[in-house]
Amino acid sequence: MIEQILGSLNKERVLIFLAARNEGYPREIARYFDTDLAPIQNQMEKLEFGGILCSKLIGRTRLYSFNPRYPFLKELQALLIKTLDFYPEQELDNLTKNRRRPRKAGKPL
Repeated sequence: MIEQILGSLNKERVLIFLAARNEGYPREIARYFDTDLAPIQNQMEKLEFGGILCSKLIGRTRLYSFNPRYPFLKELQALLIKTLDFYPEQELDNLTKNRRRPRKAGKPL
């Protein structure tokens, strides 16, 4: 939707995902959008190098989030939230689900 502004579909995917969930890792984003991992990783590295994202290691996983020191963070997040308003309701619900814990054994779906 804002691919033309950002210059890349994968960059849009990364930023939209992080706007909806606040943090994520490359494989999670690639799985959600059913795309290859390498382009997602490349975009996340470029965004981190540009100061838009920051990352931290949790075990062997590099978890990315928005850099709170980025000077245009409020404006960027406002654009991304406005973009999320135009997403279909079903896709928005799937995007905002942030289940990271395993389901309790025997619990019904």
